[in-house]
Amino acid sequence: MNLSIVVPCYNEAANLPSLISRFTEIHTPGSDWELLLVDNGSKDDTAAVLERELGDPTRSFIRVVTVPSPNVGYGHGIMSGLRAAKGDVLAWTHADGQTPPSDVLRAFDVLAGSKNPARTFVKGRRRNRPVKDVLFTAGMQAFATAILWESLADINGQPKVFPRALLDLAVAPPIDLSLDLYFLYLARTERFDVQSIDVHFGDREHGESKWAFNWRSKARNIARSVKFMSALRRGADYPRA
Repeated sequence: MNLSIVVPCYNEAANLPSLISRFTEIHTPGSDWELLLVDNGSKDDTAAVLERELGDPTRSFIRVVTVPSPNVGYGHGIMSGLRAAKGDVLAWTHADGQTPPSDVLRAFDVLAGSKNPARTFVKGRRRNRPVKDVLFTAGMQAFATAILWESLADINGQPKVFPRALLDLAVAPPIDLSLDLYFLYLARTERFDVQSIDVHFGDREHGESKWAFNWRSKARNIARSVKFMSALRRGADYPRA
């Protein structure tokens, strides 16, 4: 298995039929990749939808990883999927329909075509976003530069694609939304070649963001991220997946 794609799903029942259909469309005969859908402690009909949608034998490339309720964090869900993955190259993206599944394969092609695929990390760089979201992302980058002394652009851009070697180095992944920051920082400090691909970041198909649904939630996320950056810089403890 060349590539394993992990998608965390927390209360995403309404988005799953479209998501699964879009991945099925790009999984052609001979494709050497798998998709792991992580039911991350969902309280809605996610489990029932997955059972219904994955009964089709043409979707045998999809596996389900179940994290028992209650949900304990975004990072925990993704790490559960990564640890169950079989691929030599690993990836994650989101279930909300904002990033096309084909972006993961584009990022994989960039990694495979790099000078040293075993030491390359590829991530999405979001385009066509509202100005307020661009400013929020720039603010996060400024905090990261000031605290961690690393320029981490578009920290939460999806997808993330990297060799299994980086997962082996991830000995202290955070349990929460800081996982994107952690892996990008880890790739930088371990001197991986960090490359970006432009991605169109659209609207959610159903529901609302679990963490960025208003300015108050974004402020909480900034505060949480700054706290995590400080702990990472100082080598202090934090909840780990």
